[in-house]
Amino acid sequence: MKVLVLGAGGIGGYFGGRLVESGVDVTFLVRERRYKQLQERGLRIQSVHGDLLLEQPQLIQAGEEAGPFDVVLLSNKAYTLEESVDAIAPYVSEDTVVIPLLNGIAHMELLWDRFGREHVLGGLCFIETTLNADGDVVQTSPIHDAVFGEWEGGKSERVERMEQAFSKINGTIRASANIQREAWHKYLFIVTFSGITTLMNSAVGPIRESAWGVELTRQLAEEIASVMNALEAPIKPDIVDKQMETFQNQRPQTKSSMLRDMEKGLPVEADHLQGYLLERAEQKGLSTPLLKVVYNNLKVYEQKREGDK
Repeated sequence: MKVLVLGAGGIGGYFGGRLVESGVDVTFLVRERRYKQLQERGLRIQSVHGDLLLEQPQLIQAGEEAGPFDVVLLSNKAYTLEESVDAIAPYVSEDTVVIPLLNGIAHMELLWDRFGREHVLGGLCFIETTLNADGDVVQTSPIHDAVFGEWEGGKSERVERMEQAFSKINGTIRASANIQREAWHKYLFIVTFSGITTLMNSAVGPIRESAWGVELTRQLAEEIASVMNALEAPIKPDIVDKQMETFQNQRPQTKSSMLRDMEKGLPVEADHLQGYLLERAEQKGLSTPLLKVVYNNLKVYEQKREGDK
């Protein structure tokens, strides 16, 4: 099975590298700066699950001839989605499936419009990872899992074939018979988690130890769940309770990737994540005061970041 991974950052570099390690034929589609960096240093992964060095990963830049590919993994940030879709388009054939590992839901419509629903699976991942100053992938979480599946549910021959091809990875890339529900559940958690950590500018531990940190986190999660219910998203009735248990069990030093991006002065996915839900809430006439505070905080950050350029 031939896999094209868009990007070799924290997520693409990690899962792509682990796939190469397991024997899968992987090519990384990267920008010029990252291309040169990987040629010079190789793809280096520092992980609690074992380090990895790929001295000569297979690399291409947009426009180079390559393929055909069975799978394209999207690991980009949402604010580069249109650019990313243009980059992978020449490599998506009649026999190719696209698996986005982005957070949120809004990107699905764009991918369906560009490639057709039959070529796009649902996908998500659970991992804490980033790039250090040298461009090495640093992975620190006990969980390093990716999930994919047919958007309309159930299993298919192609999904089972991919799951088998990915089965030897150091980590997990598993198929789901209900990827829509899993995607909405992940969306709820990531909007809550990124929202509360960026609002408090803190890792999980100090938030839990503060006077109203846990209470405010639950209120935010309940607001978000109310919007999702109004949209008839397939979330479970007890999902907030379960996700609060997950929040309570996070390591004290755990931060959302959005907070780590803010600490580095990088762009954030405010519009794709919190903004999308706020827009839908307003269409439904729902009150979401905490979500508005979270989103406003992120937009202030974006304004200051633009002013500092």
